[in-house]
Amino acid sequence: MYEPYPVPELARDLKQVRYSSLWTFAKQDFRLLAFFLIIASLIGFGIGYFWICISLAFLLFFLQQMRSLYLVNDWISNRPYDVPPNLHGIWGALLFNVYRSQRQERIVQAEMVGLIDRAQSSLVALDEAVMLIDENHQIEWWNPAAEKLLGIQPLDRGRNILTILRQPSFIEYFNHIDQAPDGLKMKSSVHEGQYVQVKMTQFGGDSRLLFAYDMTRMHNLEQMRKDFVDNISHELRTPLTVLSGYIETFTDQEDINPRWKRAFEQMQSQTRRMNALVNDLLLLSRLENEKTIAKNQIIEMPSLMNQLFDDAHAYNVDYGHTLNLNIDSHYDLIGSDVELASAFSNLITNAIKYTPKGGTITIGWHDDGNQGYFTVEDTGIGIDPKHLPRLTERFYRVDSARSRQTGGTGLGLAIVKHVLMQHNAHLEVESKENQGSIFKVVFPKERLYYET
Repeated sequence: MYEPYPVPELARDLKQVRYSSLWTFAKQDFRLLAFFLIIASLIGFGIGYFWICISLAFLLFFLQQMRSLYLVNDWISNRPYDVPPNLHGIWGALLFNVYRSQRQERIVQAEMVGLIDRAQSSLVALDEAVMLIDENHQIEWWNPAAEKLLGIQPLDRGRNILTILRQPSFIEYFNHIDQAPDGLKMKSSVHEGQYVQVKMTQFGGDSRLLFAYDMTRMHNLEQMRKDFVDNISHELRTPLTVLSGYIETFTDQEDINPRWKRAFEQMQSQTRRMNALVNDLLLLSRLENEKTIAKNQIIEMPSLMNQLFDDAHAYNVDYGHTLNLNIDSHYDLIGSDVELASAFSNLITNAIKYTPKGGTITIGWHDDGNQGYFTVEDTGIGIDPKHLPRLTERFYRVDSARSRQTGGTGLGLAIVKHVLMQHNAHLEVESKENQGSIFKVVFPKERLYYET
């Protein structure tokens, strides 16, 4: 443990001596000089050498000041942490103020050292790995958990972090931290079958603070969930297809009892809804399992926007909304045309479904030179701001009754989120209840393409 500097008490502090101004200290020197001059003048008059005695008085006062200066310099140079010599006059004032400032600085320093020591002790006790990396990418400090999770060894101090954690995914994340705000999940290089979540924060220029924790259990649970959803969705497809076929056959019978016809129509509606849910689950599963597939098609945005606009008109027949299309960007997109068309279409159909009849839906494609924006603006029912952070969660519904009424599965915006993540894009939502919403998909510049 670091021992702080000792902080001795100054004798004048113990006496609670307080000086009001520099003049108070200067008067002591003037009184001493006056004393020397009076004694010298008396002796000078007595022996007949007045000016010589006066000169000697000034010389004696000068020598006394030089002695004080020597004591001040000796204390500052050799004994700065001891109690300063007890001097009077201006030199005493200087010494007192220097010592008081120095002592306050040592107190603050001791408090800061204690605070840093407590913070370091807390970091050492954490189960999560913490690592400090300087602007040259060299390791400065780490806690014991970093040795267990990341395999850091004592000899690694001062080594480049990229020579120790050499996974391509980590190097990519290290060089583009801003593109992965949630951090990176990667396989452990220490233990087989272990997964580690890594998150870095930049500070003080290019220095970085790295956090990492074991997420093997969470990864295994997530994989179990994915496998279950994938398997159960595939298993449900066959019985749903059989049920849908028989229900459709019975519904089409001309001589069927009206009571039975209404029941079969309800069953058919619910079968379609369940089939849509299964299809959405399978699409989500596919999106999660195809993260590494390249999204490098050049998508002609005017063509895609016009196709989406035509599809929106077909879907809008029962709603009677006014549909507008605004394209004021010359950029195309780089990505998967099927996935992006599905995500955009999802946003458009949501706007149509959740806008009361006779509303206005505006679809747009814009850019500001640095980013591209696909927007869907409606005059619908709006969303309470408290729901916005959870809007893209699976099966999250702002109004469950309204979602069932419109046939929603609760997976549409989750699918949109996954598609956008794989295209380095994100969704921004602005909404006010009963005033409408604006859904904005933001694409980074590297996803924009302009044919010269």
